[in-house]
Amino acid sequence: MDQEEQQERTQERGIRRQAATLLSGAGNKAQAGFRHALGILGGRPRWQQAVLVGLWAFAALLIALLIYLMILIPLTPGIADLKQVSSARPSVMVSSDGKELGSFEQGLQERVKLSQVSPHVVTALISTEDHRFYDHHGVDFTRIAGALVASLKGDAQGGSTITQQLARNMFPEEIGRARSINRKLKELITAIKIENTYSKTEILEAYLNTVPFLYNARGIEMAARTYFGKPAAKLDVLEAATLVGMLKGTYYYNPVTNPERSLGRRNVVLGQMYKHGAFDEKRFKALTKRPLRLRFERQLDRSGRDNHFTAYVRKWLLEWADENDYDLQLDGLRIETTLDADLQAAALRAVERQAGALQAVADVEWANPGLPNSSSTGTYTAIRPNIKPFDYYWLSHAAQLDAFVRESDEYRRAVEGGEAPAAALKRLKGDRTFMRELKESKSRLEAGFVAMDPATGEVKAWVGSRDFARDQYDHVAQAARQPGSTFKPIVYGAALESGIPPEQTYVDTVMEFRMGNGKVWRPTDMSGTSGRQITMREGLVHSKNTITAQVMQDVGLPSVIKLAKSMGIRQSKLDSVPSLALGTSPVTLLEMVNTYSTIAAQGEYRKPVFVRRILDRDGKVLADFATVAPERAMSQEASATLIDILRGVVNRGTGTAVRYRFGINGDVAGKTGTTQNNADGWFILMHPNLVAGAWVGFNDNRVTMRSNYWGQGGHNAILLVGDFFKTALDDDKIDRDALFPGGRKPEPVHRRAEPEEEFIDEDELNEGVPADEAVEVTAPVEDEAVEVETVPEEEIPPPPPTPVPAPEY
Repeated sequence: MDQEEQQERTQERGIRRQAATLLSGAGNKAQAGFRHALGILGGRPRWQQAVLVGLWAFAALLIALLIYLMILIPLTPGIADLKQVSSARPSVMVSSDGKELGSFEQGLQERVKLSQVSPHVVTALISTEDHRFYDHHGVDFTRIAGALVASLKGDAQGGSTITQQLARNMFPEEIGRARSINRKLKELITAIKIENTYSKTEILEAYLNTVPFLYNARGIEMAARTYFGKPAAKLDVLEAATLVGMLKGTYYYNPVTNPERSLGRRNVVLGQMYKHGAFDEKRFKALTKRPLRLRFERQLDRSGRDNHFTAYVRKWLLEWADENDYDLQLDGLRIETTLDADLQAAALRAVERQAGALQAVADVEWANPGLPNSSSTGTYTAIRPNIKPFDYYWLSHAAQLDAFVRESDEYRRAVEGGEAPAAALKRLKGDRTFMRELKESKSRLEAGFVAMDPATGEVKAWVGSRDFARDQYDHVAQAARQPGSTFKPIVYGAALESGIPPEQTYVDTVMEFRMGNGKVWRPTDMSGTSGRQITMREGLVHSKNTITAQVMQDVGLPSVIKLAKSMGIRQSKLDSVPSLALGTSPVTLLEMVNTYSTIAAQGEYRKPVFVRRILDRDGKVLADFATVAPERAMSQEASATLIDILRGVVNRGTGTAVRYRFGINGDVAGKTGTTQNNADGWFILMHPNLVAGAWVGFNDNRVTMRSNYWGQGGHNAILLVGDFFKTALDDDKIDRDALFPGGRKPEPVHRRAEPEEEFIDEDELNEGVPADEAVEVTAPVEDEAVEVETVPEEEIPPPPPTPVPAPEY
């Protein structure tokens, strides 16, 4: 038995002994009185008999009350609970380099010593709430009796001491605030325990640090800063009286919303201070004439505003704490996350800068019927102040705008409230504020970004949207969108695993694949087909849909789906349809980056790690999540070959912008992705030390980028990733000389200044270039995912033979 338990048992025995003594004395007196009453009851008048019976009943009630009191003693908080709460600290989340990211506070709170609190506060508190504070032992029976008499006269009064109020503040769930005998007895017992455990100074200190003051301010220090813009140590007598006056009812006597009530209550507190000798009558009268002066300002959460990463970790931590019996608000845990503060800052800057530039592109392209057709974001940002964003889009998509209105909450509530649909639509379309906000929300370009260490699975940067305060929808772990061509490496990885060599050739031609139910799949390429033999390697480098479809047929859907799940797509459901090969099944950005991390880690899958360790307040490790064994998802040989193929994407395929726009010279590999009608733009880049990916699009995928140039992942999402990687390399956050197996440092590529006046004519993009080399131009056009096309069953020709027999499935 430890010292704390022994102390608690000794204390409980003392309280029981006191109660037993009272019970024994009361019982003996009651028995004696009862025997005496029986002896003389017969010879007494009826009124005397009634009095004697009443006394006996009162004694019996007292005995029952004392017995119940003894039963409650072990059911109230003990010494260990008192010490835990008195030393309670909020748990904090920190980055991998020790910077605080957030906390689990019950409110904005800063604990201070009693010596750091103005003496006016202590005087006002004791004079008003408990003037015999230093004379009682937790319960003021004199005050309770006075409050009972006053209540019987119709003037309800409270009889709680500061210690009893502290007991309620410390244990709101165990004691509660219901007006009942049971609650009052629990409060009484706990107050006695508090008095037997702590000094009067410690009790005052604990009380002043835990009392709530509205506006998320908890404790006297944050209250002083919130209402008067100063620390608690500098509160004058009027300010102290105002805050103490709020304790009777924080909402009712709120000086911000109810200044007259607050002023009156402040003067009542001053009266109590005068009554108990704090100052003379002259000063009292002078003080009551002073106005109520506030310097109100809501305090910002100094622990750091939440973002998508901390919000995700909070949710996970709450589940972990419940399972492991920890209180994140009280136990003072230190949660060491994997987030790198410098890389996170780089990611935030990249998203803000590049997504903002892409927003300008979308605004300008959809402003007028004509297109600027520039490859420079600078051109669009220069034009942006002189146009009406999306003006042409709304004029040319009137039916879609009506659909947006009908899907709004305002329209739904209007119709449910009895308004005719047509009338509700007309009214809302005439509401300028509503329509402006609706158009702004639908035309706001969004983005998601995440970076991981492939060697550990640790998440190093996470940006879920362009602005967390505006859009809490997380485009990293929550939003599921079609990945487009970024899914293709999984198909080619399955082919390599099955033994198909990267130099295996396929015919670059449109083919039809039976789907059953009278449907066929006919994938095509925006750049057209050449009819030539193309290797599997080149098919992936140049993102050829026609080649990918044939590779998928040779490998089989079950093998592709199995590998996808093994590599990291473990939450989203993958549709078992041929178009899956071109990325038509929605997945999250986190899953895709995790999948590419598996490739970068030579085929070893690691579950994403967000929290590295959890420590208690003394630094003892409670849980360690950094040493999870990897799972073999694909062979090292196949993954090395796949990395080598994906090097070609950034060297001469659709991902070259990371080199010529951002001058990234390291051994990197990656893949772009674009979906139907430019709804989604993707780019994921692998480096031996870091894998990062971005998604760009609109929350409503019916709104898309207008031009095929800016709608491609190789021209939009690639900007976010390239910007981030450039900062990471420049700041030496990753090793620029690191190599993948079999890799060699590429020839230096000097960053090319972004062209201010380079205009792109898509019809002339490949002019003069041989058909089989058209995809190798400086600004390659990536092929988008192609939907299923229905063809009558009798018109479906048999599929042509392929070089490698398709496995049975």
